[in-house]
Formats: sequence, structure tokens, C-alpha cells
Amino acid sequence: MARKGENIFKRKDGRWEARYVKGHELSGKIRYGFCYGKTYREAKDKAARAKTEIRNRQPVQTARDRRLLGFFCDEWLALRRGDVRESTYVKYSAILEKHVKPKLGKYLPASLDTNIIENFKWELLDIEDLSAKTVKDIMVVLRAVIIHAAKQSREIFPMPEFYYPKISRKEMRVLSANEQQRLVSYLLCGIDECRFGVLLALLTGMRLGELCALRWENVSVKEKTIKIYATIQRLKNADEDSGAKTKLWIGNPKSDTSFRIIPMSDSVSSLCEKMVCQNLSAYILTGTVQPMDPRTLQYRLAKYTDACGLEGVHFHTLRHSFATRCVEAGVELKCLSEILGHANTSITLDRYVHSSLALKRANMNKLPSLNF
Repeated sequence: MARKGENIFKRKDGRWEARYVKGHELSGKIRYGFCYGKTYREAKDKAARAKTEIRNRQPVQTARDRRLLGFFCDEWLALRRGDVRESTYVKYSAILEKHVKPKLGKYLPASLDTNIIENFKWELLDIEDLSAKTVKDIMVVLRAVIIHAAKQSREIFPMPEFYYPKISRKEMRVLSANEQQRLVSYLLCGIDECRFGVLLALLTGMRLGELCALRWENVSVKEKTIKIYATIQRLKNADEDSGAKTKLWIGNPKSDTSFRIIPMSDSVSSLCEKMVCQNLSAYILTGTVQPMDPRTLQYRLAKYTDACGLEGVHFHTLRHSFATRCVEAGVELKCLSEILGHANTSITLDRYVHSSLALKRANMNKLPSLNF
């Protein structure tokens, strides 16, 4: 017979059984412990000692936290809005709404162990066929949300291990010296604002968004400089009432080091002098106060490269080609890094320096002077 409210029963074998709350499964289910005794008092005392041992071993916890990961996703995103650029916020929002919340949003944060995280990763890689870089970005955001949940939760739970996918490095397309000359010749023939802008990017290493945001007031023919103060991106529209799915966003460049002054060569400065607009507020790509959409410029570039018989050329190819020509010309690495707007020279060296076979051979031919 049970004593009311104490979960103590007499078993069929004559012993007394006392049941007590030992803890909780990660799913939230209660996990019970059991103590046995020849008498009711013995079973009760054993259960009392077991509960005391649990209290002494674990921190005192408040009521069970039933808030799901989806709740913490929204909370974390709201907190980040004032700390990051709008483009970064839109990226975080897309990751959470498209990937994290649909698959993991209904989990309790404490129930997310390493196996669940690994299964999530491989589903993104194998089933959704996302790139390793995209999956790593998703997992970085997920980890940040779980850390936030752990700080805000009324429970203490261990952090799962995160094993990020290995990102294989792709060799970036770089124009050869001959291909670059073909493109330059094509752009100069019947040059207009758009062709001029593409040529300027090829000869200065500007990013796509930086070129689209460049106004004539930031180009000084006299001082032979270009000031990079802004960038343009097409982003998902967070204002659902506007009716437009996307919008053009004009804001600060990619990073603090992207705010920079690019010195122009004499030939580039002369070209700017020929193309300069009387209205200094005008964008160089349009000649008006209305900027060009980055997607439009990408379409135009594809048209130009097709006409030149060049394959696999994207806008970033121009930036890499500029960096390669600088290295071939012997430009000092620190100087090149600052012109490109990189935080440090290692980024320039690892990602943007592509030595041609001719340059490698020229360097190898220096060895005989060292008795090699």
C-alpha cells in the first residue's frame, strides 16, 4: 500500500519501493530513480539520501525551461540587428528562416547534442547539396544561437561539439595578360559609362558594390585618387508592407579597411579626365544620380566577355586579375593589400596572389645566380 504523495509502494515480493525524481532526459521527460528496503521507513530514508546527494552535486535549478530553439533564434536575431550591417542582418535572417528554424526550431536547446548537429550538417551537404562554405556559415550562426540560449536559459546544459565542413579551395579565374589586353581593347572601342566602369575596376581592383556606389565627387583627377566610401548591394526587403521582395541598399564598405584611397596611374587618371561628368553627384556608371543595380553590371560584363570570347569570367575575376598584374609588376605586398582594402597581407597572399607560369619560371631562372 502506498503512502499518499510519497511514491512509496510495497511490491509483490514484500519489499518497499521508493521512487524519486532523478533528473530529466534532454527531451524533457522525467527520469526516475528507485530505492528499495525491507520496511517503508528504510525505503523512504534511502530515497531521501539519494535526493540530498543530487541536490548537493548539482546546482539548484528553477522551473524547467520549455522555450524552444526557434524562440532563441528570433531573440538572438533581434539583439544582433543594431550591431551588424543590414546586409549581414539579412544574411543571418535568411539562414535562420530557411535552414535552422525549419529543421531545429522545435527542439529544446538542451536537447541538441553533437549527433543532432552532425546530422543537420550532413543533410545540408548531401540532401540540399549546399557548398561547404554555405554550410559552415549556417553552423556558425547556429552555434551563436545555442550559446545565446545557454546564457539565457534557466537550465545548465553542455554545448554540443561543432565540426565544420572542410572548405576546398577553388582556383580563381584570372585573366592572362593576353586576355586582359583583349578585354581592354574591346572596352575602349565605343566606350561609354558602363564600359568605363568595368575598365576602371580592372585597373584598380575595386569590388562590384564599390564601383556601383562610386560617384564622381569621390574621383579626383587632380590628385589622381579614388576614395572608396560606400558600397551597393541588392538585399531582401525586411519591410513586408512595401510589396517589393528586394531593395538596393547603399551603405558602408565591407569592412573598416575597405574605407580607402586608391591612387590612380597616369593612364587611368587620363581616362577619368575624358569621362568625367559635370554633375559630381552623379554615379560614374550611369552619369545620373540614380545608381546602377549590381546585377545589371554583371549582365553587362557577361555581354562584354562573350564578345571577347572569354569564358568563366565573373566580376571578381577583374579584382583577382588586377592583383595578379600588380604582383607580376613587383608591387610591394603591403601596398597591394591596402589598395585592395584587406585587413592584412595574409588575405592578399592567400586569396588574391596568383602567380603565372611565366612569373614562376622567371623566378626559377634567378637561382643560377645563387649557384643552383
